Amino acid sequence: MSRKRTSVYVDPEDLALIKDAARRRGIPAAELIREGIHLAAMTNRVWDDALDWPTFEGAGQ
Repeated sequence: MSRKRTSVYVDPEDLALIKDAARRRGIPAAELIREGIHLAAMTNRVWDDALDWPTFEGAGQ
């Protein structure tokens, strides 16, 4: 998957937390930021089709 470069402004306290967490996990801070962006994108995604939930017959007990 190709990536696009972008810039964001981050509060210094948040950036320090990100860098500390990345260091503890042994990954680059950029990877942690990409994970956060992906989670935000998926959390706010709007699905075009309704979910096809299974239905069950019975008394519901």
